[in-house]
Amino acid sequence: MAGKVTIQDIANELQLSRNTVSKAINNTGTLADATRERILRKAAEMGYKQVAYLPLFQEENKESQPAGGKREIAVLTTRFLSNSHFSSMMLDRFQSEIHHLHYCMTIYRISPAELKACTLPASFDKERTAGIICFEVFDHEYAQILCSQGIPLLFVDTPVQDLHPQLKADRLYMDNRVEIQNFVRLMARRGKKRMIYVGDIQHCQSFYERYMAYKEAMEWLGLEESLRYCVLEGEVYSNYSQLVQDRLQGFDWRPEVILCANDFVAMDVMRALQALGYSVPDDVWLCGFDDSQEASIMTPRLTSIHIHGQIMGFTAADLLMTRIKEPSLNYRTVYTETNLVLRESTGDREE
Repeated sequence: MAGKVTIQDIANELQLSRNTVSKAINNTGTLADATRERILRKAAEMGYKQVAYLPLFQEENKESQPAGGKREIAVLTTRFLSNSHFSSMMLDRFQSEIHHLHYCMTIYRISPAELKACTLPASFDKERTAGIICFEVFDHEYAQILCSQGIPLLFVDTPVQDLHPQLKADRLYMDNRVEIQNFVRLMARRGKKRMIYVGDIQHCQSFYERYMAYKEAMEWLGLEESLRYCVLEGEVYSNYSQLVQDRLQGFDWRPEVILCANDFVAMDVMRALQALGYSVPDDVWLCGFDDSQEASIMTPRLTSIHIHGQIMGFTAADLLMTRIKEPSLNYRTVYTETNLVLRESTGDREE
């Protein structure tokens, strides 16, 4: 019976001393906050009600249960999220976080036909969906359709936001600015002046922000001349390497450093350079973004900017769960830390 639960019962459950449990229950003595909270939660779980504030933990536990029986978090994406995509580790952490809150996760791929028609995936069930998290959803019209569904919504990266209506949803990005500019400054200190950016800046907000960070750094350093050589278009990625090769071939000078929108663009650039007879890093230095699995195993190993999937997953869960709990909150835009990893493609040895 709940009324018969004793301090000793709680101590036995937690394999702690009776004295330690008593300190937490009676709010006396010195205990680590984590230990005190663990004891109080267990006491509430077991039905120990002799201290007035303990039921607060029971109420909190009830509130963490999915509302209205909706237990599904829908992951919507326009592409297959392979282990090479930064989302792989992020979704592992995200799933772990929402599992503790009694939610499950289902991935839905938006087909090209559904994207064009602005319709939800055929198997998507709005009635059982508590929240939506989006990856690689970079179509403005489709993004607005999702915002109109009345379901708590989080975008991980977005379509380019400039000159478009604000998305009525929370937005999560990796930091696209700090390490790009650190990289440009580092290359300039090493005497490299001819630096160009390669990547379709209309593909997504992150590609656009990475270019703008590069552009600002180049202007601050008085290296604006290189800006006119950047390759900023190319939505069709199936032949991106050929596009880059054609553009590089038309230059009247050879860039010393090529900064790419992500690692997969860097791989296309590497193929283009090889086709033109250039070597990385002997003739051209190369940097990607994402720090994908391929970055550390390709030859030469690719300098890249690392995305921390774990903290992105944790932050995504926090943003979406708080939106589910408090739908009226102002929309939030959050950036998580990134870090430059120097490797052989810029003449470095990885530590």
